Formats: sequence, structure tokens, C-alpha cells
Amino acid sequence: MSAIQLENVSKIFPPAKKGLFGQASGPGFQALKDINLTVEHGEFFGLLGPNGAGKTTMISILAGLTQATTGRATICGYDVIADYKNSRRALGVVPQEIVYDPFFTVRETLRLQSGYFGLRNNDDWIDEILHNLGLSDKNDTNMRALSGGMKRRVLVAQALVHRPPVIILDEPTAGVDVDLRRGLWEFITRLNREGHTILLTTHYLEEAEALCGRIAMLKAGEIVALDTTAALLERVGGDDLEEAFVRIMHAEK
Repeated sequence: MSAIQLENVSKIFPPAKKGLFGQASGPGFQALKDINLTVEHGEFFGLLGPNGAGKTTMISILAGLTQATTGRATICGYDVIADYKNSRRALGVVPQEIVYDPFFTVRETLRLQSGYFGLRNNDDWIDEILHNLGLSDKNDTNMRALSGGMKRRVLVAQALVHRPPVIILDEPTAGVDVDLRRGLWEFITRLNREGHTILLTTHYLEEAEALCGRIAMLKAGEIVALDTTAALLERVGGDDLEEAFVRIMHAEK
């Protein structure tokens, strides 16, 4: 039983409708094409690709927010559609978008998130998360008063508050300061050492090179490379992951 598994997963978004009678304006858009991917327990796995490659669609399928057109996705063996409750309990997701409830403080937000998973008296773990993400002094601050970087830290905290075995980080350090990036990776690396599975998407390729044992590269909805970080570098003869990424993305099929 793997931490994450996608079997022959494809996703076709229906065409937009236009006109008086709502006629389809085209054939639709295929965001993912027959994806097969397995991430084992305890891996720190990187998912890379240019904008529009299908990374966020894949994450949305794993989180049960989008249903695959064909194929099957599981988290810790739980089908994300047939067993949504258990698959969602096993997963923590840090989204790209900053979404928050403006009526609560930081601690109230995390207590509310704990409640979604039936967790009571979770303050000790909340305190540890706040400390490791540099949020202790924002404990009683209303979410509206936080900077963008601080709000992103709270998103990370929300994803971790129920101690999920699988954590997906979708561009977690986009637009944040160096202190958060360093502190976040220290904390996430510690969680990975303790057995948590991490799936990371990032445009900061030096992060992926330093952190990820294996990497998959997506291009136009297809996996075009999948191997250990060292093997990918050796395969294309690049000096670093950024060079390897550029070469793979521009290679002819």
C-alpha cells in the first residue's frame, strides 16, 4: 500500500459553453493524460513542470476536489472518491492560493481546522506548529491583519494540524521571505525524517534538488521524466536540476 498512487488517471475539462442555447465552444481541454505514479511512504517527492502542465489538477484529484475523467487515485490505500473521509484524513494540502476566514485569530483558525478532523485538546501540537513556523507571536492576531507571507504560514499550519501521514505542498514558498523558507524546510524535513510522506511542487528548482529524493516532471499533462534526482542529472548531463529541467522540457518526444 503506497502513500500516493495514481492509476491511468486522465482529466478532461469540458468546453466552455457560449451562445443563446449554450453550445459547446470546442472539444474541451485535457489537463492530464493517462498518469501512472506511485509515491512510497516516507518519500520526499518532487513534482515539477511549467505553468499549465497539470500539477494543480493532479493535486486537486488527490484531494478529492476534482474527479478524474478516467482512472483511480488513492491516498494510503484509500480511494479519494469512494473513501473520501479516510483519504482526506490521511492528507494535508497547502494550496497555492491564500484562502482564509477573516473573522478568526490564528489560533482560532487552527482550532477550527482541528475540529474538522474530530480533534479536541490539540493545543500542544498547535503550539509546536506555531513555534516552528514563526507564528507564536501572532497567536491572537486576526487573520485579516497578517501579511501575505504570514497568511501563507497559517496555510501550512492548517495542513499540518491533524498530523496527516501525507503532506502535499503546492508552491508553499512562492513570494515568501528567506526566514520562512528556511524555517519551513527545517520543519518539513524533520516531519519527513519522522515518517511523513512529502509531495512538493515548486518553481524554485534548487529547493527540489536539495530536498527531493525522486522527481517527476510534467509537460502538457504527461509525465516526461521520472527518476531519482541524481539519475535525472546524470541522464541529461546537466550540472544542476534547473539545467536538467530546461533540457527535458525542450526535448522532442
